Amino acid sequence: MQRVKLDDIDRKILADLQADGRITNVELARRVGISAPPCLRRVRALEEAGYIRGYHADLSAEALGFGVTVFALVGLKSQAEADLTAFEQQVTTWPLVRECHMLAGENDFILKIVARDWDAYQAFLTRELTAAPNVSHVKTSLTIRPSKHQPGVPLEMMPGK
Repeated sequence: MQRVKLDDIDRKILADLQADGRITNVELARRVGISAPPCLRRVRALEEAGYIRGYHADLSAEALGFGVTVFALVGLKSQAEADLTAFEQQVTTWPLVRECHMLAGENDFILKIVARDWDAYQAFLTRELTAAPNVSHVKTSLTIRPSKHQPGVPLEMMPGK
């Protein structure tokens, strides 16, 4: 994956796509001030370079019946690379876990878990998460409400801008 040196047009393309992944190439080109063919070439180059990982719809968990969101701090008994990797592989098999981040510090991972209700979450916690090999402790926090949800990165804070 070859990195592309980002210029102002690339940054604008990234910002517009981050804000609206369904924007047409023609509209994107108009917004960034170039014609459609070079705009499409730039988008493809940004994808190939790994700056754009994909496109998706931002679904409402609550509207779809997933009313419980929990963040779980997970500590493992062993932090050997093989054990960390094994846990990460296990996490990929759990549909309720929507995000997993390895941490530095007291805990090894933080998981974002979405469930239909408290009973579904509790069943996952007791049958899957705490029962997983190498898990020593799990500390959970149930969310009350989201205050900010802004996927992506703060492009306006990029160096060189």
